[in-house]
Amino acid sequence: MTRSSRPTSVKNGVSDKHSAILRAAVRVFARKGFFNSKVSDIASEAGVADGTVYLYFKGKDDILHSIFDRMMAEFIGEGRRLIEKITNPELKLKRIAELHLEKLSADRDLAIVFQVELRGSTKFMQEFSAAGFAEYLDIIRRTIVEGQEAGVFRTDIKPIVGAKIFYGALDEMVTNWILSKKTYQLPPMAAEVLKIFFGGMSAK
Repeated sequence: MTRSSRPTSVKNGVSDKHSAILRAAVRVFARKGFFNSKVSDIASEAGVADGTVYLYFKGKDDILHSIFDRMMAEFIGEGRRLIEKITNPELKLKRIAELHLEKLSADRDLAIVFQVELRGSTKFMQEFSAAGFAEYLDIIRRTIVEGQEAGVFRTDIKPIVGAKIFYGALDEMVTNWILSKKTYQLPPMAAEVLKIFFGGMSAK
């Protein structure tokens, strides 16, 4: 669910146009930057009239929020499905790390928007931290708690701190990937992050 208010009379094709506008916005924001982009740019990229964009979104800020909302909802939903039957905390974190890098490496424009454009203002960051991002961190935190209770992870490290370090390492891998002049595969970096993280978290 996005923050936008949609008219109840618009029924047919809502999902398709809504999605098309979001995809177009990702491309425009990645290419021109959020603050340099206009709603008209997004409409042109999506192949719709400017007014059509306002049927689904209140404005450019609402579109950016919606990109984040949709991405986090899809990511968290897929993540939960992947780890729900895994009992080993280390394997859970492994799948989370792999999914994180796989999803962002699959769409470079989306990665740019997520890593750069979403962080262009303190206001956005505060709102995002209170939304899906907090839920994502809590999944990691609870997995660390499971590992501590099972005697796999050290208990002298606060779970939320461990979760932020884990996320921060993955986040930095994505940022380096989009900024690097070298061409390389991002998903294999999950193994590098895990080696370092598990090395510091191991209870052995």
